[in-house]
Amino acid sequence: MVQNLLLKILLSPFSLLYGIGVGFRNLMYRAGALKGIEFNLPVISVGNLSVGGAGKTPHIEYLVRLLSEYLEVATLSRGYKRKTKGFLLAQPQMTAEHVGDEPLQFKRKFPQLTVAVCESRAFGIPEIISRYPETQVVLLDDAFQHRSVKPGLNIMLTEFYHPFTDDYLLPSGRLREWRAAYARADMIIVSKCPRSLSPLDQDNMMNKINPLPHQSIYFSYYDYDSPYAIFQPSYKQPLSKDLDVLLICAIARTEYLTEYLEEKCGTVQVMAFEDHHFFTKYDVGQLKANFDRLESKNKIILTTEKDAMRLELHRAYMRENSMPLFALPVQVAFHFGDAERFNDYVKSYLLDFKA
Repeated sequence: MVQNLLLKILLSPFSLLYGIGVGFRNLMYRAGALKGIEFNLPVISVGNLSVGGAGKTPHIEYLVRLLSEYLEVATLSRGYKRKTKGFLLAQPQMTAEHVGDEPLQFKRKFPQLTVAVCESRAFGIPEIISRYPETQVVLLDDAFQHRSVKPGLNIMLTEFYHPFTDDYLLPSGRLREWRAAYARADMIIVSKCPRSLSPLDQDNMMNKINPLPHQSIYFSYYDYDSPYAIFQPSYKQPLSKDLDVLLICAIARTEYLTEYLEEKCGTVQVMAFEDHHFFTKYDVGQLKANFDRLESKNKIILTTEKDAMRLELHRAYMRENSMPLFALPVQVAFHFGDAERFNDYVKSYLLDFKA
């Protein structure tokens, strides 16, 4: 704790310099010297103030499920850590190296969905429209800071256990902008809440965030399903206390996931890597060695669906070595009956949209 505090103090001058740069850019937008492009179709942005970990991917999937029944939906991401450049449309047979892990996950789970990646959102949206003129709404993934596009609906996520109100600017903290930037959000979702959330906890968080008059706030949590075999998705492995798990993951924060698994499983060992890490042959070799050392007759290797997109690059090795790799599917759920209120807000925005 003392070391962390000392490190924050030492890094604070760099955070100040970073904040001055970000603040100047935002000032240019407020003054009108820089302007975000608006489009003649609804654009919904899902993002957060911090660097990763807030749960954008499951919330994008929630919106896809909500809207795809009656609208032609497209998603646009930058394709973080992909090895390609420019505008690209995701296809199910591609790999994470082509389009990034999250876009590939979207395309695999929703084959009819238009999934695009592009470094520039301002360029990517017109490309989507020109190639798929039937598109009726675009979902921007992780675009809260990318102000070259002005979304019609701006959704900001913040973690229950790590709210932006308690964080600091990079590099002493994880914030990409000053806390005051939350004012741009139309909707704020407090994500990764405990499954049991009291009204008192809700009130305390509301007081922390102090939403502005134009903002609505919601509380979400993860609803996990039974893990499925990555190379045979029809086969599922229910979690139980007689099952031991070796978890391999490269996500921003693992606590929420590991706490859930520790409640459901016998033992949980974790191999954790930095967010979006591309697993090497050495990593996968270590995974096998660690798994072989587990003294259990009932054991599996478990990962997140996002990490599965990158582990899949080592499919041949894992199948050759009979490594039982499973992915843990997750969906977003809302506390306090807020799903209906959230859905109605999004639908009202779409119905009231005027080009």
